[in-house]
Amino acid sequence: MNDDLYFKQVPIGPMGNFIYLIGSKRARECLVVDPAWDTQGLIDLAAADDMKIKGALVTHYHPDHVGGAYHGFEVPGGVGELVAAVSAPIHVHKHEAAGMKIITGLCDNDMVQHESGDVVTIGDVQITLIHTPGHTPGGQCFLVDGKLVAGDTLFVDACGRVDLPGADPAAMWDSLHNKLAKLPDDVVLFPGHDYGPTPTATMKAQKRSNPFLQVPTLDMFLRMHGQ
Repeated sequence: MNDDLYFKQVPIGPMGNFIYLIGSKRARECLVVDPAWDTQGLIDLAAADDMKIKGALVTHYHPDHVGGAYHGFEVPGGVGELVAAVSAPIHVHKHEAAGMKIITGLCDNDMVQHESGDVVTIGDVQITLIHTPGHTPGGQCFLVDGKLVAGDTLFVDACGRVDLPGADPAAMWDSLHNKLAKLPDDVVLFPGHDYGPTPTATMKAQKRSNPFLQVPTLDMFLRMHGQ
């Protein structure tokens, strides 16, 4: 266990979102994962722990995770407010950048575009980015010190929707079956929403109880989603 790791799970908003603060205790700096709903409140929350937000990690571009508007649905806060407040970079997967610009109004200079496997370092803490398309084209998860921050790719006992614009059921099955299901059993899942019976779970438990990690073929996965 990395004793420099600062990690906080924060419930926020009316849709059961979880937002995360990940950083370095020694550097007194952190990144915020999916800072929608109340950006200033998150800055204040970090400050109460004597931490300064230095940027954001984005799992995907839906407004309930990054703020902004989509098909008449608008969410306050978000990455636009964060950039204005702290002049911090927004880390996104390269396939999510176009959607981010449409939803949030960010420009290319606001974002750092990543490949899967990139590592973001803050203090002595290393955060590995895992591209997990399916819910959106550039969805990504963050693995840090045995903790998997999974956004809307994987929930406790469920997975993200694959019927929204940009979703791809086959890509979701591949992300779940060939990436996340192969993580070590002791990795702890931290989802993007509080949709399950518990706010977190080990991957060992999820491999036993989450039906979407158990389907051995794409055809079966598609049938579970009515495809």
